[in-house]
Amino acid sequence: MSKLETPIIERYWESIRGTLIEEFPVVEASATCGPRRVDAVLLPEGAYRRAHWREVSLAGQHVIVVQAKANRLGMYLMGQAVFSLELIRAFRPASARSVALCTKDDSVLRPLLARYPDVGVVVVSDAGVTELP
Repeated sequence: MSKLETPIIERYWESIRGTLIEEFPVVEASATCGPRRVDAVLLPEGAYRRAHWREVSLAGQHVIVVQAKANRLGMYLMGQAVFSLELIRAFRPASARSVALCTKDDSVLRPLLARYPDVGVVVVSDAGVTELP
């Protein structure tokens, strides 16, 4: 994970608490596809700690998938947030939502996520952590 994204993920985690799993693999490499990792997975009902992905099972847990970019909300980050949610469902969580973490909102792009009710935008800035409607 990037040195720029790690601090905003950690600030979001501090606001949510729970268990943080960084660089969670959602797809293994094969002859027909490349590996895919999400920036982080949060288990908000878990103990407040960092965990390695091998230590946890997502089955039956409430899960927040996190994709982060240390800049303005953009289409690339939005796509990651939408498709990461689809990929995490293979792990059979009790519930799952996806968060696009960024440092600035985009008033034109964010409304396009309205058709994805389980995908949200959170702005992490000097002013704090703000979940946007």
